[in-house]
Amino acid sequence: MNGGDEVVAAPAGPPQPLDWKFSQVFGERTAGEEVQEVDIISAIEFDKTGDHLATGDRGGRVVLFERTDTKDHGVPRRDLERLDYPISRHPEFRYKTEFQSHEPEFDYLKSLEIEEKINKIRWCQTANGALFLLSTNDKTIKFWKVQEKKVKKISDMNLDPSKAVGNGSIASSSNSTSPKRCLANGGSPDRSYNYLGNDFSFPTGGIPSLRLPVVTSMETNLVARCRRVYAHAHDYHINSISNNSDGETFISADDLRINLWNLEISNQSFNIVDVKPANMEDLTEVITSAEFHPTHCNTLAYSSSKGSIRLIDLRQSALCDSHAKLFEEPEAPGSRSFFTEIIASISDIKFAKDGRYILSRDYMTLKLWDINMDSGPVATFQVHEYLRPKLCDLYENDSIFDKFECCLSGDGLRVATGSYSNLFRVFGCAPGSTEATTLEASKNPMRRQVQTPSRPSRSLSSITRVVRRGAETPGVDANGNSFDFTTKLLHLAWHPSENSIACAAANSLYMYYA
Repeated sequence: MNGGDEVVAAPAGPPQPLDWKFSQVFGERTAGEEVQEVDIISAIEFDKTGDHLATGDRGGRVVLFERTDTKDHGVPRRDLERLDYPISRHPEFRYKTEFQSHEPEFDYLKSLEIEEKINKIRWCQTANGALFLLSTNDKTIKFWKVQEKKVKKISDMNLDPSKAVGNGSIASSSNSTSPKRCLANGGSPDRSYNYLGNDFSFPTGGIPSLRLPVVTSMETNLVARCRRVYAHAHDYHINSISNNSDGETFISADDLRINLWNLEISNQSFNIVDVKPANMEDLTEVITSAEFHPTHCNTLAYSSSKGSIRLIDLRQSALCDSHAKLFEEPEAPGSRSFFTEIIASISDIKFAKDGRYILSRDYMTLKLWDINMDSGPVATFQVHEYLRPKLCDLYENDSIFDKFECCLSGDGLRVATGSYSNLFRVFGCAPGSTEATTLEASKNPMRRQVQTPSRPSRSLSSITRVVRRGAETPGVDANGNSFDFTTKLLHLAWHPSENSIACAAANSLYMYYA
């Protein structure tokens, strides 16, 4: 790229499709075991290093996992990768701790129950060995600090076991040698031991059995402490929170507003986007997701229920109702139906690591957008096209309103999202790539793999637009099983620097690597 010789050289071609393997599962269900509603995972997030993973569930709990394979031969794993050192082990995590983040509440003014379900988790910058993260339910955001605390215990009372002293009786314990009966506070019915008597006098040389207890740090415990609560700023359900690259601020978004917060100040926020019309009958779209640019602290994007993405610049004005850029795909003529607007609604957006691309997920597709080109997506990936004839059924059972998340690999070469029957899809988005893999959230992820050739990419002018499909058999998978709309894989996350995916199937957390 930098030298003239390299430009002339033939392109290397797209990377080969990845071979995904099962790594771990946490909370695996046995056959026939009923899933408790409160245990269903509702949020997944890796931290920036990829050494920690957090999940939130419908019961308001946050569970943290930490990586255990990052050291090899005393050298950090990343250094070994730079040296092309062969690493035989795949990414492994272990349970670290958990804490109750949110409790169910009741809004007495509106007579509404506020669920404890965790909607989103975002990691903040670490400091002094402590982990910091934000978690939110429908109404309240909390800032948590998770730190190892040394638990101090009295390890040696230095007591003569034959005497009764202190605030309890050693004589009554199993290692006591004294059969004497003792009273509370170390008293004894035997006058010779009643040190509080008026005629008591200290013996010469002091009392040999009276020594000070020794306090030592026996073990370290992880303690989660809520540092701040950001409340009473949203009339509608919070659907997104996102940290700014400045490390000081974050945004929270609900259906109609986006608020900007300072991490240090919990009693005020700035409303930066407000799409609420003067008359609610004029409301045509709502905010569905919002995220800060990964490196430009003044830029953020938000998506709408009409399938558009708006890029806004905080430097333009205090209230950013006018967008800097609008990304939407023009509707194909003659394709409109009753379901068009419903399935066009974007459920999730993610910036690529370098901030050049935005990935969006609507009900049927994944779309990749170049922020320098607002005429349409540079690639479109069909996630489950076989469901199109079944949109009526999906509308009847409300599945059409399911909000699937999406994620990009750290190198930006692949994207992933979930589907039904606990399936998830991985697509290659490098130029010329035809990778379109279907995986199942189970110990055998390739069990339902459908080997169908992907459609080759077509070049439109200088921009390559890709439409990629999986199996076209309506309603059945590769094994002839009918698709199960009750088992949906909504939440997944890609490790920031490796080809490793964590995904949630009900209450189970599955991890895969390639």
